Amino acid sequence: MKPFTLLAIAFLLMGLTARSQGFVYHPNNPNFGGNTFNYSWMLSSATAQDRTTDPAAKRNATTSTQTSTLDSYAQSLQNQLLSRITSNLISQQFGESTLKPGTYTFGDFQVEISNGTDGVVVRIVDGKGGETSITVPYY
Repeated sequence: MKPFTLLAIAFLLMGLTARSQGFVYHPNNPNFGGNTFNYSWMLSSATAQDRTTDPAAKRNATTSTQTSTLDSYAQSLQNQLLSRITSNLISQQFGESTLKPGTYTFGDFQVEISNGTDGVVVRIVDGKGGETSITVPYY
């Protein structure tokens, strides 16, 4: 027999015995139907590979951390003075120990004090539409 014939017979026999399996695609990305538990792994992998930085974030981070000792002292002094002025105003308006029911105005702020079932209710309204309510419980 000729070598070509033997080769052809060998390929025919291999074709009869060869088997295959079905190829099934499973996506990894949860956005495309993959397993939702892959999300944190994919996010951490992408974050670890990210080499780009936001120049504005870097600039803001360096300017906010570089405050001098003199600036820190000035800020501390300003906070102490504002605290003392506030405590003096409150003691003049409300007395030393009790909050008197009524409506008080401090600049753009309106403070309403009333007695509630759970305690004294302090409602603070600013001139821009913001509102906060605080309940000071009875002892």
